[in-house]
Amino acid sequence: LTLPQFVQLMDNFVGEDISLPTVKRLTAFIKGEYKQTKEEKMKQLEKVHHMSHMEQRKQLLETLFEKWDNNACGSLDLKEVAAVLSRFKGGTGKVALMKAKEQLYSRYPQLSRVGKLSPKAFQTFLELIASEFMGNEDETIDNLVRFLTTRVEKSHTKSSQSSTRRKWLQDIQQAAETSGTSMEPVYKAVFKALSQDMEAHGDNKRISAYIALLEENQLSPEQGQVLLRYVACTADDAPYVLNQVLHRDMKGVSFAAIDQGKPIYVPKVQLHGNIHFWNSDRPVEERKGSLLVLPLHDAHWRVFGILGLDTLQDQCEKSIFLTHEITFYEGVCHAFSKAYHHICMRENVLQVAVTALDWLYPRTPSIHIVTTYLVVPGEDKNYALHKMITTDNTGQKEIHSSPVVLLREENLLRDYLFKCTDSSEVSLTSIHGEHHIAVPLHDLSRQTLGIFDISIGQHKKLPPEEQKDLQKMLKMAQAACSEILQRSLEETEPTHVLEAERVANVRHAGFLFHRFMLQELRECV
Repeated sequence: LTLPQFVQLMDNFVGEDISLPTVKRLTAFIKGEYKQTKEEKMKQLEKVHHMSHMEQRKQLLETLFEKWDNNACGSLDLKEVAAVLSRFKGGTGKVALMKAKEQLYSRYPQLSRVGKLSPKAFQTFLELIASEFMGNEDETIDNLVRFLTTRVEKSHTKSSQSSTRRKWLQDIQQAAETSGTSMEPVYKAVFKALSQDMEAHGDNKRISAYIALLEENQLSPEQGQVLLRYVACTADDAPYVLNQVLHRDMKGVSFAAIDQGKPIYVPKVQLHGNIHFWNSDRPVEERKGSLLVLPLHDAHWRVFGILGLDTLQDQCEKSIFLTHEITFYEGVCHAFSKAYHHICMRENVLQVAVTALDWLYPRTPSIHIVTTYLVVPGEDKNYALHKMITTDNTGQKEIHSSPVVLLREENLLRDYLFKCTDSSEVSLTSIHGEHHIAVPLHDLSRQTLGIFDISIGQHKKLPPEEQKDLQKMLKMAQAACSEILQRSLEETEPTHVLEAERVANVRHAGFLFHRFMLQELRECV
């Protein structure tokens, strides 16, 4: 137990109306009765040491990855890394390298197709190689890090450029983490990063930029099964580009970039012959410049959209994109993908909550109101609670498009919600005679992701049957949320139980709740 968890456990145990002398007697009893054996103490110390050691290794390998990733692209070329590693220890580790690659391909099946190492895959690769050598694994890791570090040479200018670019990419992720479920701050952070890079490292070129996402084409499938919808763009282009739809049978190179999974660069659009110009008001003689279309990949390297940039607004004849710029834009795509899927994860968690509450309400008439919160990180390790859904005792739901934001210092009566978040344990309280049960939804590391604030009115506890249904709902909601989070981490395709999960490749989060209910029922039969 952590300190907040221990305090919350004791708080729940003693309740609200206990006297101070009783609390003192309980404290003295625990102090006198709690004993920790030497074996337990050693085991605990070993666990803490191991966790600290793994965190240090992770940071060491992340720093090494960044040194190799000069242009903040977000991935490394597997062939290039493997070629350098083949010379480790004078080439004596080639067998270890081959075995490690085989294991890496089994863990990350898409690597054989795309040949790109993410930071996580890079760390796994080096750990697999180290495990194949005789002797101490940590020493081998250290030797590998030293060896690879000496193979990277970076000038001060290059290092400064890389550091600055990495900060802009972190701003994109920060926008996702602090925006709740809104994509607008993420779009703004992407275009700001592109603009800042153009000013600092791109000869101050004037660019247009736009993001388009793939959708199923339900209205006109004869034009292709999927379409591209332009969901965001730079301000000057909004009247012409925003909310436009590109079909496969229209002019353009975007679908070619999607099919190939690689950037497509057109240095001179006026000579290409297959470019779609959204601004039809622009005279033909002014349709000059460069165009770059980059595919957006998810964690499994499946394409879900494109990032496009062009220099049609720039009057300079030689306005082109250089290699280091294109590589950085790939890094922007990678950062946007992480941010986009982080927001999608939160939306899916809320969808699970909606489905779970729909299931619960007919079965628990004693519950008055359930309020669903998301935990949103802030600055300096602070956080806020965003009120996302309010459900009354008739089952009617209000989904807050502009969520109410709760800060700890401004909501003393709601401190039980923050205690629940800190401890990631159930918190019980009574406010003006109204009893509340705050229940956390955990992420995969048992940090609090969201909270159900369940008001049961004047009742101190629910009737046994209702309590049983509430516990079942909470168990299934947590299982569904864990599945959503697991899918974003695992490299293998998720399994589907219900046919509805397969239809049109829709992985609707609400189905997951019912899937786990179905599995529970099967196990009971």
